[in-house]
Amino acid sequence: MLNKLTDLFKSKEAKAEEVFLQGNNIVFNAEQGFIVDGVILNTELKERLEYFSNRKLKNFDDLNALFYKAILINEKIDLEIASGRYIARLGNTEENLKQFKKIIQKLNDYYKEFKRDK
Repeated sequence: MLNKLTDLFKSKEAKAEEVFLQGNNIVFNAEQGFIVDGVILNTELKERLEYFSNRKLKNFDDLNALFYKAILINEKIDLEIASGRYIARLGNTEENLKQFKKIIQKLNDYYKEFKRDK
């Protein structure tokens, strides 16, 4: 009986997680890592993540580390947008920096809701 109840809650949580991932257009690929809105993060945004995390994060795989570095990352993005001086070697523009913030927010929301120890 207890096992049935446990399985029921696990399946509800798994369905909720699946709905969240689909609703936010997030996919995890074992080889490539997270893909959000069709962007392969560890390939296309790796350098930007390294820069904005002060070289603390090398990829998007560790959601816990990303969660705790998000304040620093968002602050640096906001400063770059406010100054209007974008890092050319990273191809930064106001539009893609705002998109980068949204991607980080989606991953943080996913981490808070489903992966963080409660």
